[in-house]
Amino acid sequence: MLMASMYCVKCRAKQEVSNPERVTMKNGKSALRASCPSCGTKMFRIGG
Repeated sequence: MLMASMYCVKCRAKQEVSNPERVTMKNGKSALRASCPSCGTKMFRIGG
């Protein structure tokens, strides 16, 4: 199980997410995508 720390713009705080999804952006760079455990908002971290 992969743990990652991401910033939620709705909660305005760093949140620990348990299952981030690794995605590739249009320009070829990697990123992590997950949803906030508190409010459910989608979170995104470039270069993850």
